[in-house]
Amino acid sequence: MIEVVCNDRLGKKICVKCNTDDTIGDLKKLIAAQTGTRWNKTVLKKWYTIFKDHVSLGDYEIHDKVNLELYYQ
Repeated sequence: MIEVVCNDRLGKKICVKCNTDDTIGDLKKLIAAQTGTRWNKTVLKKWYTIFKDHVSLGDYEIHDKVNLELYYQ
């Protein structure tokens, strides 16, 4: 289990526990459950890299305590 921290730059920081073999889509669904937003209306970024929904966290080398940026469409 790893912990991923998502910052939406509007004052919310969301901490989510997940596995490295989970996909970005699974992570978005866990974030949506905590924030009350739709999972398909969110975008996860790290610098200028936009993460695709079907790729796993391990493939993107997302490890424990990584900070990601959360944007709403």
